[in-house]
Amino acid sequence: MTSPNRGSNGIGATDVPPVLPSIPLSPEAAGGADGSIGGLVKDATSHVSTLIRSEVELAKSEVAAEVKKGVKGSVFFIVALVIVLYSVFFFFVFVAELLQYLLLPWASYLVVFVLMLASAGLIGFLGYLRVRKIRAPARTISSMKDTAAALSKRGHPGHSALER
Repeated sequence: MTSPNRGSNGIGATDVPPVLPSIPLSPEAAGGADGSIGGLVKDATSHVSTLIRSEVELAKSEVAAEVKKGVKGSVFFIVALVIVLYSVFFFFVFVAELLQYLLLPWASYLVVFVLMLASAGLIGFLGYLRVRKIRAPARTISSMKDTAAALSKRGHPGHSALER
């Protein structure tokens, strides 16, 4: 069922597909000569609106992917924190008491302390390596630059409004 303001292809100015919309191309837009100026402006406005919406959707999808990488990298930081907090009272005290048979009591606790810092540092470094892989949304930036360049040509002398 189509509404009165829709074209023959069923796509109107208010209809936006749920996933990465594209610029609707209809047989009426291809003719160009028999359309009124008002119709052409309406079509251009509709296409620019759809283009902007698709740019926003692309940015959302790229940023979501980078956030997922960040969350995966932060898991290593959380694991490092859990090791530091829980193992202080259980495993590392046991190791310090066990080392007292070989070393002086203060030296055994110092060895355990250094082992705790080294393990937390190693896991923190692994988390840093994961987070460092996060990149800027390159496709979105490139696409936005292309769109800005195309729109900036509008109205300049020597450029036709109908150039593609």
